[in-house]
This record gives sequence, structure tokens and C-alpha cells, in this order.
Amino acid sequence: MSNREFDIIVWGATGFTGQLVVEYLAETYGVDGELRWAIAGRNRNKLESVRRSCLADGQHECLPILIADSNDPDSLATLAQKARVICTTVGPYAKYGTPLVEACVEAGTHYCDLTGEVQWMARVIPQYQKAAEASGARIVHTCGFDSVPFDMGNWYLQQLMLERHGAYAQRVKGRVGKNRGAASGGTIASVLNMMEEAQNDPSVRREVANPYALYPPDTPDGRDGPDQTGAKFDADFNQWTSPFIMAAINTRVVRRSNALLGFPWGESFRYDEATLNTSRYEATRNSIAGGIGIVALALGPTRKLAQRFLPKPGEGPTRDQREAGYYEVFFRGIDSQNPQKEITISVSGDLDPGYGSTAKMLGEAAVCLAKDELTVGGGFWTPASALAGKYLSRLTSSAGLTFKVVDSVTP
Repeated sequence: MSNREFDIIVWGATGFTGQLVVEYLAETYGVDGELRWAIAGRNRNKLESVRRSCLADGQHECLPILIADSNDPDSLATLAQKARVICTTVGPYAKYGTPLVEACVEAGTHYCDLTGEVQWMARVIPQYQKAAEASGARIVHTCGFDSVPFDMGNWYLQQLMLERHGAYAQRVKGRVGKNRGAASGGTIASVLNMMEEAQNDPSVRREVANPYALYPPDTPDGRDGPDQTGAKFDADFNQWTSPFIMAAINTRVVRRSNALLGFPWGESFRYDEATLNTSRYEATRNSIAGGIGIVALALGPTRKLAQRFLPKPGEGPTRDQREAGYYEVFFRGIDSQNPQKEITISVSGDLDPGYGSTAKMLGEAAVCLAKDELTVGGGFWTPASALAGKYLSRLTSSAGLTFKVVDSVTP
């Protein structure tokens, strides 16, 4: 792919998160430097507006604009052939993502996205895996807050376990601590679409509920059961916990990483996620509130009512809200054969998780795919299984993430 016109094309640059990715790449890598990149979408006028708002005066014309349409396969094929990597923020991916994946697979073009739609990934991975292997296209889903801090957090912990204790952790717990952030319309649209699919199709409900929904074909399931549904005291953290809504995505990704890497953490590797709370009362209250919210979105009438009040696609937190945001996630890993061999780490971000930090994580995933020497070939990968240490270095040096060992944990 050395003869491609661009290293990266940002597809969906006029969307809320797409604009944040454009801002990040422009601020970090410039528009006329070593990284050759462009923005793409359906509407030239909107793309020109994004270019004006994201770039300093005098730089506007240095960032190329490309036009394509997700409903026009030929235009997507042409787009994919121009770049080493397509970085896409266009969701819901279950509605708009498959034609672009197909175009990238056919062109041998690497791809990264922000999807957290397990039911969609479970469809496209087996459909295009063999073709991606043949073409050399590396397809990497879930390159935002779902699921980079969790997938890479576990990967980092495992490297430390091996370095310090000579053994991997067969049991890891991910616990969400302090965080502040607001949801955008795009994320809400993806959630609502997944709920609608699940309501209309029993097979989708089963897929979403399956702890091993993203396991490679013909791989026996491990020992993990359903995600946490109520308040629970965690003796390892000595704190009460409540369900974490994104566990339904992240846990599947982490388990897939283990399988794709050849089960270094064991075929019986166990991993779960929850949210830390300050008291039993808080954990119970949050569990009940979260359960009511999920039930409301799962039912057609209440879901339609909620849509009237929730942010629409293209809407999201203000710059001040993003810059005031933060998050910290803790991981505790234990060698099941020798419980004294354990490590607790934290992963934290310097902006709100869903948008400010997510845009930087996605941008660096695209740069990693475009520029770094990776050891894996074509196929459908997770961030940890494909990008690993090269990505970790980019996250810590450029994207505002911190990975560190900790002695104490606070909710």
C-alpha cells in the first residue's frame, strides 16, 4: 500500500465525533507534514465548513476533501483504494457500516471505527474474515472509550504480571472509578438501534446477551457468565459495585483479544466489569436506575418517547464540558494458581471519556495502523491483539491516557 495517495481518510468528518478527530489530527500531526490525510463525507459544503472551523487560517486548502456516499458502493470502493487506513465515525454501524467494511476488505485497506454494536460485529466478522485475511486488510473495531481503556488496560496489566511474577493473570476485574462525561446523539442513536434490533429479532437478543459473542468460530466458551445486574460487594476492592452498562461490549472484546492472541491468559481466563460506588445505598440506587433505563429503552413506546428528549445525531457535549471531563478505570489481576501474585493498575484519561478522549484514541489507532510495523496480518482484530505496545506508546505520549500501578483504589 506504499503507493496510496493518503495514509488516513477520516470518513464522517462532518459528524460530532468526526470533527473532534479532525481537530485532533490537525493539532497533533498538522496538515502538510509527514502524515498524509484527508477528510471525506457526502456534503462538500459541510466538509468545507469543518475544514474552516478545525484548521488555522492559511491551512484550509492543505487538507484534501473527498466525496463519497455510504449508499453508493462504487464511491466507497474508490475511497478505500486511495488510503492505507479508513478511520470512520459514521454510525449506527449496523445501519451504515457494512458497505465500508466490505470496500476496505476488498481493497486491502486497513480500517478502524468506534462501534460498540456487538450484534453488528458478530455478523460482519465471520462474513468478511477470510476475505480480509486474503487481502491483508486489518479491521479493528471498538477504538474509542468502548473498548480501548479496557482492552489495553488488561493487556498492560498482563505484561506487568509476566514481567513481575513470571505468570499471566487468569482472573481480572475491571472497575470504573471517578468519571465525568456526557453522551452525544450519535452514541444514543447506536444504542437505540441495537435495542430496536433486539426487540424485533430474538437471535439479536441472544447475541447481545452471550458473554462470548465475539469469540472466533469453533472456539469453546470460557467460564464467564452473564454481566452483573445488581448491587454487589467486591471483596477484592473492598467496595460496593453496580452494573456498568458498557460491560456488555468491553468484556466481549477483552475475551476476544485473549482468543486471538492464542489464549496467553488461559482458556479459563475470567474477566468482568462493574462500577465502584461509595456505599451499598449508592450501588443499589444506581443498579435500580440503570435497570429501569434499560427496560425503558428496550420497549418500543418508551423508546420512542425517550427519543424526543435525548440528544440527536450531531449533538454532543460542549468544549468546556469535554475539557472538564475525565475518567479512571482500575484493573486487578490475580494468578489463580498463586493468588499472592497480583497487580492493580489504573487507566485514566484527561478529557471526557465518550468524545474528547475517544477522538484521540481513534485518531491514534488510525495513525498506528498507517505508520507502525505491526505483527498481525489481515483479519478482524481488537485494539490489543493488533496494535498492542505500539498503540500503548501512542496513547500515553499523545492521547492523554495514563497507565500505572496503584496501591489504593477510590470510587
